[in-house]
Amino acid sequence: MMAKTAAERQAAYRARRPMAGSNGERRLNTWVSTGTHLALERIATRDGVTQRQVLERLIRVEDDRILAGMAPDTPEWLAYFCIK
Repeated sequence: MMAKTAAERQAAYRARRPMAGSNGERRLNTWVSTGTHLALERIATRDGVTQRQVLERLIRVEDDRILAGMAPDTPEWLAYFCIK
């Protein structure tokens, strides 16, 4: 059997791990502007955390801000959670 390439090993890893963690994890793959990427690196370095931790924190803070402005079970809340 021939050794797998790095790409083959990575594909196998991703296939084994579509979701993980106690509450599940999902893979995020996107392109951002160079300025945004450099800012993400600076924030992570300054705070001594991973880029993943910075993104998760920023997204959760914004989600909490949005949710604080809506009452549960209102049309706005249902639309935000894509509940019909």
